[in-house]
Amino acid sequence: MQGNHEYVVPVTPDRGPDGLGRARTWDWPTSVREVPFGGLRDEDIDVVVLQRPHEAQLVETWTERRVGRDVPAVYVEHNTPGGDVPFTRHPLAGQTDIPVVHVTHFNQLLWDCGSARTTVIEHGIVDPGHLYTGEIARAAVCVNDPVRRGRAVGADLLGQLSAAAPLDVFGMRVEQLGAVLGLDAERLRCFDDVAQRELHTAMARRRVYVHTSRWTSLGLSLLEAMQLGMPVVALATTEAVMAVPPEAGVLSTRLEDLKRAASTFIDEPQQARAVGEVAREVALERYGLGRFLGDWQRLLSESVPS
Repeated sequence: MQGNHEYVVPVTPDRGPDGLGRARTWDWPTSVREVPFGGLRDEDIDVVVLQRPHEAQLVETWTERRVGRDVPAVYVEHNTPGGDVPFTRHPLAGQTDIPVVHVTHFNQLLWDCGSARTTVIEHGIVDPGHLYTGEIARAAVCVNDPVRRGRAVGADLLGQLSAAAPLDVFGMRVEQLGAVLGLDAERLRCFDDVAQRELHTAMARRRVYVHTSRWTSLGLSLLEAMQLGMPVVALATTEAVMAVPPEAGVLSTRLEDLKRAASTFIDEPQQARAVGEVAREVALERYGLGRFLGDWQRLLSESVPS
């Protein structure tokens, strides 16, 4: 919700998933305006941004306008395909009115979008600042709901990795992880639902960031860790292999390589800091907000009739 546009976000009485309104956990600019869903039909809307398949019908119901026809629309696909990969067909594959915007080239490659026009606009994140100190000789992991999501986020790998580098795990619903994995607090500590402002500072105090997701689009926490100035150790899966060059961290599909790298960064703080400096430069250049907003400006200009 950055840039020079005015954004209208719907609000339902219960502020449920379809009408949450403005974010509560971080600051959005004043250009983001809440509108009760019943008032959307009176709004002058230039373009609709969809993120879930059912939202097209919601917009039609709430605004009395058909997306892609009465009002231009784009669909942002944040996720890797599920189900029968690589044959998973995208929900918008059977139409040509609404372009699908993938957030990684990997996603564009894997999704079957049929006749739908597709493009890629890579992530852009607000720079959290160069906060890295690495003063705590432990590895940071950031993951939400690891017990339920299990292998998809690599929760099963944390026990073996913690033998090489003690882990501090941040995220939502992580409090039961230690008990599930049978690990004591020396090897794995959990910090549940830390506020975003505090999270960046806490992560940056750890010596290295470890990213364990097997199947994800491209974790924003990985990019944030890089912009914080942290060296990273990650599974060489999905788009991570394009986001992290060798000089910015260690990527591998071999668990022993990842354990060795995490241990080395813990034991050699000067090397960790040097690699983290490169990681920050890389992430700022590729995933900075300026490039991201420029890409979106071009797409929206193409989508809205002059």
